[in-house]
Amino acid sequence: MPTSLCGTWDMISNVNFEGYMRALGISACLRKIALKLKLRKVIEQQGDQYLVKTLSTFKNYTISFKIDQEFGEFTKGLDNRHIKSTVTWQGSKLTCEQTGEKKSRGWAHWVEDDKLHLELYCEGEVCKQVFKRNE
Repeated sequence: MPTSLCGTWDMISNVNFEGYMRALGISACLRKIALKLKLRKVIEQQGDQYLVKTLSTFKNYTISFKIDQEFGEFTKGLDNRHIKSTVTWQGSKLTCEQTGEKKSRGWAHWVEDDKLHLELYCEGEVCKQVFKRNE
């Protein structure tokens, strides 16, 4: 059984976020704002349903999904695209493959050394974020 990702997590590092956003086609103005934000992740599990909230002072984004079940996702406030997403466990990593206009798009969450790690990837760009648990 993978380590629980559930809890509230505050960002402590954010590497290559601008490159990732550029790959998504996000405007320079929005990238400039987003680079200044300190994100908070709230991950909840209720039965076989997961809820992942990404919170900031500028915009919030929430997704809800079941493992191994494809779902439609509208990335409102991010790159505003309609995509298909499928989340699976790969070992101890919760991974998401996203299909749509952009190639090789998705993310992976996992816990290592009491920190939540997130890799976001799109068209060869990889953003690495690390979060600490909010006590």
